[in-house]
Amino acid sequence: MPEKIIFTPQLIDSHCLIDVRTPLEFADDHIPGAFNVPLLSNEERVEVGTIYKQIGPVEARRRGLELTCHRFYVMVDQIMSLSAGKPIVVYCWRGGLRSHSVAMLVESCGTPARQLAGGYKAFRANVIEYFERCNFISPLIVMHGMTGTGKTTFINGLDPLRWATIDLEGLACHRGSAFGALGLAQDFTQKHFETVLWDAFRQLPVDSPIVLEGESQRIGKYSLPGCLYQKMADSCRVWCHAAIETRVQRLVDEYAHPEYQSEMLDALERIKKKLGGPRYSELKSRIEEWDVEGIARDLIEGYYDRMYYKHRPWTPEFELELEDFSLAEIALVKFWESPKPSDL
Repeated sequence: MPEKIIFTPQLIDSHCLIDVRTPLEFADDHIPGAFNVPLLSNEERVEVGTIYKQIGPVEARRRGLELTCHRFYVMVDQIMSLSAGKPIVVYCWRGGLRSHSVAMLVESCGTPARQLAGGYKAFRANVIEYFERCNFISPLIVMHGMTGTGKTTFINGLDPLRWATIDLEGLACHRGSAFGALGLAQDFTQKHFETVLWDAFRQLPVDSPIVLEGESQRIGKYSLPGCLYQKMADSCRVWCHAAIETRVQRLVDEYAHPEYQSEMLDALERIKKKLGGPRYSELKSRIEEWDVEGIARDLIEGYYDRMYYKHRPWTPEFELELEDFSLAEIALVKFWESPKPSDL
């Protein structure tokens, strides 16, 4: 009989996690690092579920056995290959029959296998609780500033021996602005975004401050989970500056790809009402002419700086010039290591 084991984050690094749910369930979300070895296909799960509801559990199990028994050898062989000597933990939706059956199958072939108690559902509860509490061991430093300032690039270039960093926009596959989806695809679920974000926090060193970018409650189609947005609002906030010319050039460097042109027109259409007819027409002409510098300048002066941070009912703890990233990091170190009023 397979031993049941309770989920802890350490399992991700120490064990081989085998997800025996269907490919669709796995794509919806899964434990980081898990391998999908489905017991049932997407269609087979629907069929077995229908039998369970219409006839009963006994017939459903008999049909499940009929559908799967011919591939047991291949499944065990695949699991053994994936485990690479690590202890095996098998899970399904809620630690039920699917994971129990596969764990027993592996054990019957002479290799110990454990079953994850509560399955994926137990892991998901862990993620939800983590963001509901947001009890981070390290303090947060939240970088705010206008579009094009270079906050994301600065954060990702910080010394990893001194700072822990979270790239919210990178994890969300969206730059967090009206044109933030260009060249990117948010093609996974809200649940999976929360999982990859949880995993990013999980892997941070515990003895370094966490630096991340200030965002709205939503990044594209994804929402910041739990109380993370409020936690960021209550943390140390840094306001970042850069000259207009610097911001224009940084936007040009990021967006001047001809393959973005069609997407850029689509994004412009979505903010047409906010821009107004004349400005919309002017920007549309610039995109069609592929005047990226003109587009960037017009958006900064006529849209981003008027729409974003229009009302900022808070005072930053520190203001940082991002013209030179190396000098900016030195300034951030001096600020962070200097005595704060709360320390005195």
